[in-house]
Amino acid sequence: MRRILGVTALLIVAAVFACRALLPERFAVNAPVAGTLFGAEPPPQSDLEKRIKLPPGFAFGVFAEGLSNARFLRFTSAGDLLVSSPREGTVFLLERDANGDGRADGVRKLVTGLDRPHGLEIAGDWLYVAEEGAVKRVRLDAAGRVTRGEPETVLPGLPKGGNHWTKSIGQGPDGWLYVSIGSTCNVCLEEEPRRATMGRFKEGAADYETIATGLRNSVGFDWRPADGALYATDNGRDLLGDDIPPCELNKIERGKFYGWPFVNGAGVPDPDFGAQDGGKSASAVPPAHAFGAHTAPLGMRFYRGDSFPERYRGQAFVALHGSWNRTTKTGYKVVLLEWKPDGSIAESDFVSGFEVDDDVIGRPVDVLDGPDGALYVSDDFTGAVYRIRWVGSE
Repeated sequence: MRRILGVTALLIVAAVFACRALLPERFAVNAPVAGTLFGAEPPPQSDLEKRIKLPPGFAFGVFAEGLSNARFLRFTSAGDLLVSSPREGTVFLLERDANGDGRADGVRKLVTGLDRPHGLEIAGDWLYVAEEGAVKRVRLDAAGRVTRGEPETVLPGLPKGGNHWTKSIGQGPDGWLYVSIGSTCNVCLEEEPRRATMGRFKEGAADYETIATGLRNSVGFDWRPADGALYATDNGRDLLGDDIPPCELNKIERGKFYGWPFVNGAGVPDPDFGAQDGGKSASAVPPAHAFGAHTAPLGMRFYRGDSFPERYRGQAFVALHGSWNRTTKTGYKVVLLEWKPDGSIAESDFVSGFEVDDDVIGRPVDVLDGPDGALYVSDDFTGAVYRIRWVGSE
């Protein structure tokens, strides 16, 4: 069956590439080529060492593999790493590296039978899981590496389906649980008011409120340690060409509108929907930082550890999942965002080499610093989690 799926995938890719020459740039379809419809195997460590580029002093390795559709990450208080797998309907637990060999000591299924789980959060002794259509929670015994009882639904009825079905969740410094909900489409006027928004709740549906709108697909978000401000990635729309519009990092403030579907980037009217804004465009908040078009920023995390050099502490790492609607691929890396004294944000490559000359060996999804100070990166293309650690001297 796996061989048949692989052949089918290659035939589909061949058909797409045959059509590319006939399509205008804006309609380019240039997705990664996988060995099967479900992704690829992670390359051997020797190949990774040849391909992956890091700043001097850092080392890169595979922490765990064989995790179908590995997406979002969260560490338990015992130092184990949780990984969501929407395709498997499962939350995996990767046992901490107690023997010091750089890899997870074991992999187990912590929670199964879920509905496309994506975002994860641990608040107290509860594990919260953002499914496609609800937020559930279950008691977590971190020391015992088990859950207690059955998952219970705390936020039901979230809008399902559409292009951007994933839901992400995180607890803010204020104690509220924040949830991002993407749009149904590339660009459209939504009928469901919770689409393309970020909301928050403490107890559940009774106190849920939408706090920001006009966010096409804000998959990753985190609070900056320096000032407590909330920042979120956002994927720009497709089918306008190779280099427009930018993907975004937005500073999320309560009650603000962030432009989609009427405005792209810093105040540029959308060619399809800009004239239908009803006056909303004037209030659209411009991005705090613009990523390249189609880079697809997903997970982001401000580094809170102390093992990386001073330059990295308190700054943000962002996983760029990579393009599909571009004649040549872009993204497929982890970048560093540095807040400068004048308030500007500088972007630089931190982990690159997942894509070279349109050949893809990985697609970063989420980034998270661990209790050991290392940075962990999930990859839904190969089903792996990578570990980046500092081995140099400052």
